[in-house]
Amino acid sequence: MKILFVVTSHDQLGNTGHKTGFWVEEFAAPYYKFLDEGYQITVATPKGGQAPIDPNSEIESAQTGATQRYYKDEKAQEVIANTHKLSEMKATDFDAVFYPGGHGPLWDLANDSNSAKLILDFYNSGKLVGAVCHAPGAFLNVKFENGNPFIKGKNFTGFANTEEDAVKLTDVVPFLLETELQKLGGHYSKTADWGIHVVEDGLLITGQNPGSSESVADKMISRLSKL
Repeated sequence: MKILFVVTSHDQLGNTGHKTGFWVEEFAAPYYKFLDEGYQITVATPKGGQAPIDPNSEIESAQTGATQRYYKDEKAQEVIANTHKLSEMKATDFDAVFYPGGHGPLWDLANDSNSAKLILDFYNSGKLVGAVCHAPGAFLNVKFENGNPFIKGKNFTGFANTEEDAVKLTDVVPFLLETELQKLGGHYSKTADWGIHVVEDGLLITGQNPGSSESVADKMISRLSKL
């Protein structure tokens, strides 16, 4: 089985002067879940090369067993330092796609035509699309050929407005995921802030926040094992 991880290339947190990127736990927890099950993992970003890590995801309180494993794993760090270009990826080469979050995707993946095409190609081919935390923001500008938004009518979750408020970035992010995807006709649900919450709707599997990332991977692996 082969899975594509699509990770952000964006490293600027709006006009704050602070850095952002992908959230280590949201990459590491699913990465090792898939790796330990024998999956071949390819990581791609819009720009290729080094994917930026959100510095806030490296603080002590954000660490888990998976992140500690990542920091000791030179091979995994090499993968992140040398990501493939998103424009060169084809859905036909993989069995599923997974988007880790962090705030970065709200700026680049939400507006990336290669990402939008890939999401539709996977989905229209009957392949799973997984995304966690801010990564469902990548669905913002994805539309089917008939013009309908990809998220319209689908049950999903992602980083909640209350969680964005808690990290004091409501006025920094380019859009609030919960609000904007609901405007497009998506059916949003959440649990308590920072609680584990995964929503499965056909081929779409989404998780609310960093702590939900491992459960999204588990759900995807369970589904893929039945193919």
